[in-house]
Amino acid sequence: MQTTRLRITMRGVEPEVVRVIDVPAAVTLAELHDLLQVALGWTDSHLHMFEADGIRYGVPDPDWDDELRPRDEAMALLREMPGRFAYLYDFGDSWEHVVEVVGAGGEDPGCVEGEGACPPEDCGGVPGYEHLLEVLADPSHEEYEHLREWAGELPVFDREATSLLIRQTVGEVPESVRIVLDLLAGGVNLTQGGRLPRAVVRAVQEQRPGWYPLDRPASIEEDLPPLAVLHDILRKVGLARLARGVLSPTRAAGDDLQVVRRLRRWFEPGGYEEMLATTAVAVLAASGPLAREDLVRRVVPLMGVGWGVGGRAATADDHESSLGWMSAELRALDLLSGDWRTWEAGPSARTLLPRATALAALSADEKPW
Repeated sequence: MQTTRLRITMRGVEPEVVRVIDVPAAVTLAELHDLLQVALGWTDSHLHMFEADGIRYGVPDPDWDDELRPRDEAMALLREMPGRFAYLYDFGDSWEHVVEVVGAGGEDPGCVEGEGACPPEDCGGVPGYEHLLEVLADPSHEEYEHLREWAGELPVFDREATSLLIRQTVGEVPESVRIVLDLLAGGVNLTQGGRLPRAVVRAVQEQRPGWYPLDRPASIEEDLPPLAVLHDILRKVGLARLARGVLSPTRAAGDDLQVVRRLRRWFEPGGYEEMLATTAVAVLAASGPLAREDLVRRVVPLMGVGWGVGGRAATADDHESSLGWMSAELRALDLLSGDWRTWEAGPSARTLLPRATALAALSADEKPW
């Protein structure tokens, strides 16, 4: 994978916070945002924006005036940016970062070097952080106990852990997807009903025996519900194409970055299903196997309020039923494993959904439930 090396410096912060990271050269600014968050140590809890040559890039908001509305960051590429640009995070605390393009990176994404720990979220920006450090350095200060309790243990920069998070955030093609795409290589004739032939179904069953609970060979695609769902996903995201009854991988299926990018679009960005899937997968990745009811109990408070189902506010029962019917999708993408009673994080739990990657890393340390 071709990578680009970036140097990111947090403006005005002492001790200095710097990261030198290698990222895929073909990333969009939306993808770069996810990578910067984990590289620096932020939690993606606030709005953000990129700015270069007087042009702003971010998440479009129809409520903004035309002159203030940024260009869509998902449509802008890192390779189109100048050699130096700004990344702004949390418009209240106003954290400013200088991003410099150093040149070509190494063979794999990761963190090359860095120094300085990320300030805590919501600490009041540079002035607030300075005050926090001043107070924590003086146990006799009248605010010491209060801020010590509020801040907890301040993080320490860990290059290897940061490098791993960057690689996980870049993502990997789920093994389940690789299995099916390899079986489709060269083209596969579908049945008259438009389904995968028995030979493909049984080949998938050999590698994913848990997809069919009965102790006998599967006969049709629907015997393996995750396979039936995956067939649909691959065609709808443009990784498999049907022509004259033959199903084949598309050209995009040969590019791992494109495969991951398209699979991520299956869950509408910022939508209810993405949030629910991300939260459930992150909880399982951080906690280990959970009974379905225990998973729901932990997911509900993390979902927060404001989600609607059927024109009304979503309830815990809605979250549970939604997870139930989404489970085949999650299994199809290797985000979920285990039986119907006890759910486990699948092999792609930390490498497909960027927010799940970040939340799982945070949750493993802080256990917000």
